[in-house]
Amino acid sequence: RLKKKHFVIECDPLVHEGFESTARHVEIPYLPMLVPPTKWKGYDKGGHLFLPSYVMRTHGVKDQKEAIKSVPRKQLRKVFEALDILGGTKWRVNRRVHDVVETIWSRGGGIAGLVDKGNIPLPEQPETEDPDEIQKWKWSVKKTKKANRELHAERCDTELKLSVARKMREEDGFYYPHNLDFRGRAYPMHPHLSHLGSDLCRGVLEYAEGRPLGKSGLRWLKIHLANKYGGGIEKLSHESKLTFVEDHLPDIFDSAANPVDGNCWWINAEDPFQCLAACMDLSNALESSSPHGAVSHLPIHQDGSCNGLQHYAALGRDYMGAAAVNLVPGEKPADIYSEIAARVLDVVREDSMKDPATDPSVPLAKVLVDEVDRKLVKQTVMTSVYGVTFIGARQQIMKRLQEKGHITDDKLLYDVSCYATRVTLDALGQMFQSARAIMAWLGDCAKMIASKNQPVRWTSPVGLPVVQPYKKYKNYMIRTSLQCLALRREGDAIATQRQKAAFPPNFVHSLDSSHMMMTAITCKEAGLHFAGVHDSFWVHACDVDKMNQILREQFVELYSMPILENLLEEFQTLFPTVEFPPCPAQGNFDVREVLTSTYFFN
Repeated sequence: RLKKKHFVIECDPLVHEGFESTARHVEIPYLPMLVPPTKWKGYDKGGHLFLPSYVMRTHGVKDQKEAIKSVPRKQLRKVFEALDILGGTKWRVNRRVHDVVETIWSRGGGIAGLVDKGNIPLPEQPETEDPDEIQKWKWSVKKTKKANRELHAERCDTELKLSVARKMREEDGFYYPHNLDFRGRAYPMHPHLSHLGSDLCRGVLEYAEGRPLGKSGLRWLKIHLANKYGGGIEKLSHESKLTFVEDHLPDIFDSAANPVDGNCWWINAEDPFQCLAACMDLSNALESSSPHGAVSHLPIHQDGSCNGLQHYAALGRDYMGAAAVNLVPGEKPADIYSEIAARVLDVVREDSMKDPATDPSVPLAKVLVDEVDRKLVKQTVMTSVYGVTFIGARQQIMKRLQEKGHITDDKLLYDVSCYATRVTLDALGQMFQSARAIMAWLGDCAKMIASKNQPVRWTSPVGLPVVQPYKKYKNYMIRTSLQCLALRREGDAIATQRQKAAFPPNFVHSLDSSHMMMTAITCKEAGLHFAGVHDSFWVHACDVDKMNQILREQFVELYSMPILENLLEEFQTLFPTVEFPPCPAQGNFDVREVLTSTYFFN
């Protein structure tokens, strides 16, 4: 319309195709270290020997950088110590599992969670003039191209992970320097192959130092194998998991001896490569002359059950919430996801029986009634405590329904997803009223602070200063002789709504990171090799009982502090002119019950 020509540089399809195989040759600067990282002593002092290393990922936000630089080093002692412990854990490549991965990848992938090396063929154009059919075909071509772009990205990602595994394979051991995000959660600085990554990464990595299993270690190795097999097994009691492993010993031995061309029982696991690593470790132990004396390099995981809700239940001393997420002792693990799914199903069944003339949700309920299961609601329940919005929850549920493949009409899929999301969030609100009250209080406090054009800031229980980085963006127009560029830069005005919405999840993240750091320090003092991924704590099999005791004691110590009262006091000191609401009322749950709860972390 403007009679202007636009020139586009387009990549030749052959070159584009070739990029996938070149991913393995990309230079990766922040590789794992072959010597222990330098100890953290300040904002930019620690981690890598020569590469620039910063204790916090501030992404250029000045407030965070200044906050961490302004506090005395003594206040950050526990934070630095925990990061040194995580960075000082020595890893190596599990060569047997790596060989299996390379074999499957060389055969085209597509199994055990590895992405398929082939693209999805584009649908053929229909031989018709019908505009509806042509439109359907265009949509299906668009969807297929999008799926192929995603497959391409996944293949490049897999190549990068494997290129690091190939580089590190012959090393005796290596280390991952860690640093923090602004909430205090710890991450390895290397971005590709680390224990923070996917099942592939975790299966290919193991501790460089082995330890004899012992009697308790052999038991925990079997439980770990059952957990990694998944498929509902992880929700059973420990005794039932042990029985499951005993019943499948022939499959486990076959998986270890002939992982690629045997019966491939391990491929059906939820975490196939971690399951395979456990099969190999258990097989080695049981085939040795002394199973209890067998040396194991495998990290055994103990995961919090819906950890965000565990923190909310402890904050509010909420007995009902605590029982739902295993803070209270029980004979078998309480499964919050199954419980919410059951509540959703009850409501959907009830709605499907109503009169469609008076209730428009009846046809949607009839479609949904056969689709409700634990998996449908799991991600939404998990992220509800981290402030998931209705739109985010709808996208999660829609994705699960798409995976099932029973609802093919896009409009119906959207409407059913909206209905399922509303019912799921209602069920959550009824079950965790105390958590909702604390979330609302945190949000109200954040709104009051942001209305003063100030970011929400607080100090975590381990002394880390936290500043929320959300500000409104300014657009800058840069005119050049060729074109006009629009650049976005952070302005001075606070983004009130983002400050409010993000505060509850960020505050809980600062609590779970504090619990992990406290556990890491105490485990190190007890002589354990500790690794952690947020709410998943790892040690050698022989040390699991000791770590379980430590992490429970540290949780009780954390919640022996008046956390909400301290937060309110800090806000009142920082903003003396603001009238903050009082802390929410607490229930009668005794946090010390966690000490005897077998399935609190399991």
